[in-house]
Amino acid sequence: MDGLGNYYSVTWNWSTVGFHSHNPMDTMVTIFYLLLVLSIGLWAVLSHNRATVKDFFLAGGNLTWWLIGTSLFAANTGSGHFMGLAGIGASSGIAVGALEWNSILMLFVLGWIFIPIYIKAEVVTLPEYLRKRFGSIRIQLFLSVLYLILHIFSRISLEICYGAMFLKMAWDIDIYQTTLMLLTIAGIYTITGEVSLTIQEFMYSENLGSFREVGGYKELVDKYFHAIPNVVSEGNWTSKPACYLPRSDALHIFRDPISGDIPWPAVVFGASTLSLFYGCADQVSVQRLLAGKNMSHRKGGCLLYGYLKLLPMFLIVIPGMISRILFPNHVACVVPSECQKYCGAQSSCSPMAYPLLVVAVLPTGLQGFMLATVCAALMSSLTSVFNSATTVFTMNIYVWIRPMATEKELMIAGRFFVIILLAITIVWIPVMETSHSETLFEHMQVTRSYLVPPVTALFLLAVLCKRVNEQGAFWGLILGMMIGFFRLLAMFAYGSWTCNGENECPAFICGLHYLYFSTILFLISVLSMLIISLITDPIPDKHLHRLCWSLRNSREKRVALDSGIRWKRLPSNLVHQDLLKDSQTCLWNMWDLFCGLEPWPDSKLTPINSSEGNMEASKEEIECSEILGDAQALDLGETDRKMELTEKKQKDTEYSNVLEKPCWKRTVNVIGIILVLLVVMGHIYYA
Repeated sequence: MDGLGNYYSVTWNWSTVGFHSHNPMDTMVTIFYLLLVLSIGLWAVLSHNRATVKDFFLAGGNLTWWLIGTSLFAANTGSGHFMGLAGIGASSGIAVGALEWNSILMLFVLGWIFIPIYIKAEVVTLPEYLRKRFGSIRIQLFLSVLYLILHIFSRISLEICYGAMFLKMAWDIDIYQTTLMLLTIAGIYTITGEVSLTIQEFMYSENLGSFREVGGYKELVDKYFHAIPNVVSEGNWTSKPACYLPRSDALHIFRDPISGDIPWPAVVFGASTLSLFYGCADQVSVQRLLAGKNMSHRKGGCLLYGYLKLLPMFLIVIPGMISRILFPNHVACVVPSECQKYCGAQSSCSPMAYPLLVVAVLPTGLQGFMLATVCAALMSSLTSVFNSATTVFTMNIYVWIRPMATEKELMIAGRFFVIILLAITIVWIPVMETSHSETLFEHMQVTRSYLVPPVTALFLLAVLCKRVNEQGAFWGLILGMMIGFFRLLAMFAYGSWTCNGENECPAFICGLHYLYFSTILFLISVLSMLIISLITDPIPDKHLHRLCWSLRNSREKRVALDSGIRWKRLPSNLVHQDLLKDSQTCLWNMWDLFCGLEPWPDSKLTPINSSEGNMEASKEEIECSEILGDAQALDLGETDRKMELTEKKQKDTEYSNVLEKPCWKRTVNVIGIILVLLVVMGHIYYA
């Protein structure tokens, strides 16, 4: 053991790796890349129409399949994946990669079942769908607040923490200033409404070169089990062997259901619950599918994202294992003084596996490219979270506070909410910079496992079971959230489990694996929603046309459940902008142009579009007359006729947006079957 450890220590001497060094070439590559990203963002400001809510939040509904797929991958593969997956791979093996593969199967549920329902419901946010489905403002507001909490204290915290750690470990640069710059660029993207931002994160495949450093895959299999740190004791204290010895099942996905760190039933059932949430009930993912051109492009985007999700196992998890082989004393350290010397942590330095491998294996220039790629991953993830959080806040909370808000006011409110999110994120930088925990990525997974299963159950039943009503949905959701919240409080009260330390948390509270708990919580939520719904009155079918699976193809007119609480806004043409036009300065006009608030010069209506616009204006005028009490200003008979024509055109457009051409439908299905076969073969090979 000592001889092997000394061999790697000599071969990869710390001082020769270049860690914490500045190379002008790498710096130039990184700066050039970031300037290129900023230039693309500014170009988007001047060349794209973002003057409406749909343009701002859904990219005008014109995303193609490759933009959807790469955007989904960029949104869900941030710095937390680079360091979290690689760190867990270094410490326990490839099982964590199975969680990525598990989510691929949930994409079929999203693209083939959930998205057609969301499209027919004509919604922008998921809480808005629940309001239409159940006619409940309390469910909509509760879920909106929950989404914002998860975005701010889970996704943003994780990205900021690991992004700051990566930059600190790689180049020892000022964390606060660098992260502030990245946040500024990400904020510009979000404020301009560029939801289709695509970052080519899959170009980090240069790390495949790390296989050569260990002699190929066969040598990796052998050497990983000998990657043991030289120092395992200090004074009278000696670490437990389980803390520094590689797991015997490190190269297996399906592990013992009791002693395994990720038991196989938990992978099959518990992980599926989380994957179903992030695939079908998470605003970050669903929003990109809603922005697609048609169903073929949406399904194609899901499939492209699925193929890209095959890569993290080989390009992040296994490179983390390679990093442990090359640097066992650093990545696998267990003595607190040794870990403090290498990465400033007290228990483990496994999160440093990926950045250490980057500066050790990649040549000058490519190191800067990889650093730029990680920065891009951080920016793309934050941009996606900012955009989704802004959409949820603006379209669900702000319109509840300001029911008469105009479209222009909504876009301004959304942009200012981005600034608020940026301020919150900046405050988190110094707080999260001190969190050097090897289990941070897993802690975030645990937190989500305690909170999202009730939401998963709610959306699954809302789409698949029309018998579920508002009372069952709300109280079942509350019951599940309370159980998960109390389990989360217990985790914080008793502290986290560590390999060498003892934990006083009772076994009946903390002894159950978090993925097992996720499965049980999901079942409790489903049963409670069904039972409460069955003992209360059902929702009549006339309110559910095209809102649930059994009535998805109904062409009957739907009577809105939320008609009594519909939030009406004043149309933009009633805001007398001419009164302010003369007083606006050149600087103010430039600000309007930057934010996309100026009337778009090329948006002249054709005769058909003009007719549609007039009919839409008539519909808005009716709403305004109801609000302002000016019923005599309209010819109600003529207006009703126009409104019927408008509704017919909207329904025809809705169906054309969901229908697929037979040729493309068959092609997408064949590609989907191939993807499923690849996932199954991967599970069989690493079983």
